[in-house]
Amino acid sequence: MWPGAPGRDTLPMAWLVRESLTEEEIGSGKRMVIGDAVATQAMVGLTTGAFLVAFALQLGASNAMIGFLAAILPLSQLVQIPAVHLVETVKVRRAVSFYACLISRSAFLIIGLGPLCLPDHLALPALVVGLVVYGIFAAVCTCAWNSWMRDLIPVGELGGFNSKRLAIATTVGMLMTLAAGYYIDWFDHRMFRPLYLAYCSLFLLAFLISLVDLHFIASIPEPRMRTNGVGIFKLILDPLKNKNFRNLLRFLCSWNIAVNLAAPFFTVYMFKRLDLSVFSVIALGLLSQVMNLLFFRVWGRLSDRFSNKSVLRVCAPIFIVCVFLWTFTAFPERHALTIPLLIGLHIFMGIATAGTTLGAFNIAMKLAPRESATAYLAAAGLVNSLAAGLAPVVGGHFADYFAARGLAFSVKWTSPGTEITFETLHFSHWDFFFVMASFLGCLALYFLGRVIEEGEVKNRVIMNELFFNARRWMRNLSTIGGIRWMVELPYAIVRHRSNHHGRKEE
Repeated sequence: MWPGAPGRDTLPMAWLVRESLTEEEIGSGKRMVIGDAVATQAMVGLTTGAFLVAFALQLGASNAMIGFLAAILPLSQLVQIPAVHLVETVKVRRAVSFYACLISRSAFLIIGLGPLCLPDHLALPALVVGLVVYGIFAAVCTCAWNSWMRDLIPVGELGGFNSKRLAIATTVGMLMTLAAGYYIDWFDHRMFRPLYLAYCSLFLLAFLISLVDLHFIASIPEPRMRTNGVGIFKLILDPLKNKNFRNLLRFLCSWNIAVNLAAPFFTVYMFKRLDLSVFSVIALGLLSQVMNLLFFRVWGRLSDRFSNKSVLRVCAPIFIVCVFLWTFTAFPERHALTIPLLIGLHIFMGIATAGTTLGAFNIAMKLAPRESATAYLAAAGLVNSLAAGLAPVVGGHFADYFAARGLAFSVKWTSPGTEITFETLHFSHWDFFFVMASFLGCLALYFLGRVIEEGEVKNRVIMNELFFNARRWMRNLSTIGGIRWMVELPYAIVRHRSNHHGRKEE
């Protein structure tokens, strides 16, 4: 039996839950939650994305194996279904989170030590096994963690607190990614061989960081879990019976499909079609991350003051437009405006991603009933993960099909002795993914419109607040009038057009 299970008289002090928490305990818990976010993001920065793919390639992975590795983590979230029953039975979410994370992060040892301790032909299977173990128990931890945070953080502070947490964690993740990338290059340039040893050391370092993270998890206080005492099947079906939450699930599903249908191909697109250097791609990614950081706090304050849905209704359309505009970065090949357009797209996508990430996370926590938070948040996480896992698989399946196809629209002018043709649109290969993602994003906005959240306001209210915050931030950025004027001018133009559109609506 798990420590803290109902009816135990020998409940370990470390897992004691409280009927209610004091302000001091909540404040201490928040600091520990931020510490957990920092440690977790440091581990993510060392072990996922390009590092995981490069490690697998060093071990001899095929393209099919790379696709399989990419699907493991999202699809492992299916484990959240039985995890709901586990959490509802144990009722001590800190214990579930701690032990699940301990097992999950131990997988870093399997991955890091596999190539060092096993024959060469078993190193890649060890990576797969380690990733499966990590994904399954990370899903169990997430299920307990989300319900725990729903009870720990006051609803009125979700936006501000989560924006701060995400901003700090993202900063650490960026620094760890840069440091790890520099380390891999240094290892390679020094001609140390085999190169996979460098990746092994990253996973072993991630395991050491996870030990610090376990301390943070064990130090977070837990209020008593409120449940409605129903069976597992009713718990799973309850979120689907709630019309408002069902509309939210539709939004989350369609939105994650739209995002993950296009996002995995952005880097490939820049490398292969636009022929950008590695440094250029990294620089653009960092630009987007910086804008993401700057706007986490802005969107967090706005979501607390108004509603998460209001923030999503502003950020989601910005993201959709940006995805569609990727089709113009090559027309049909790289042109003079390609780089300026890419810079603008990364700036606005960074801004929009901050709002959509924060808004989608907060609105699920806010709309989940307190007594059924575990099941509701598990349903939201399950929908997100399935969409995020299946979308790139579908995209990869059709990648070769669209590679040999194109669609162009042109306008032709003819006169005696003259014939001029203007190409207005040209879609090929990855452009089809961007267009399809844009249409799916519009569908997601339709489902978002059917979600009801208290505090919702019109878009122009959020835009006015956003421009006010941006203007104040830029005023503080520089005391040089000419520079400030150049930076504020685009905002002034957009604000004027937004206000003019708002008056027309009235």
